[in-house]
Amino acid sequence: MSTSSPAHVDVRGPRFAAWLTTAVLAAVLVIASFSPTAAGIVLAAQTLAFAFGAVLGPRRSPYGAFFATVVAPRLTSPTETEPAAPLRFAQAVGFVFALIGAVALLTGAVTLGLVAAGFALFAALLNAAFGVCLGCLMYPLIVRLRPEPT
Repeated sequence: MSTSSPAHVDVRGPRFAAWLTTAVLAAVLVIASFSPTAAGIVLAAQTLAFAFGAVLGPRRSPYGAFFATVVAPRLTSPTETEPAAPLRFAQAVGFVFALIGAVALLTGAVTLGLVAAGFALFAALLNAAFGVCLGCLMYPLIVRLRPEPT
């Protein structure tokens, strides 16, 4: 993703990633109707994508890297950027929901798996369609809860 600084990313990259995530999570719910195990495997792959985003940051996540190498070069320069730290936190939240969902689907707790995948889908769609990142909105609240350095 094009950036103005390493700590900021082009806002179009996370929105693009949210659309891809939305598609994957919607596919998980559809696949689960005939094979919870297959849905669990697809959700496990999405869990890895979330993990890369949380650990490596939005630019080096699978969807971010695709955006940076394939999509961004075809776009105009970014006019708006956003901080990467809240996006990493949002990816970590997505990771937790996807992990719960994948484990649940793969171990036969289908209802729990569908609920967890549904929550992740809701958050991804909200970000993709409306630019509202729930994890990013939670981030400042979580930062305030951290103990002050002494």
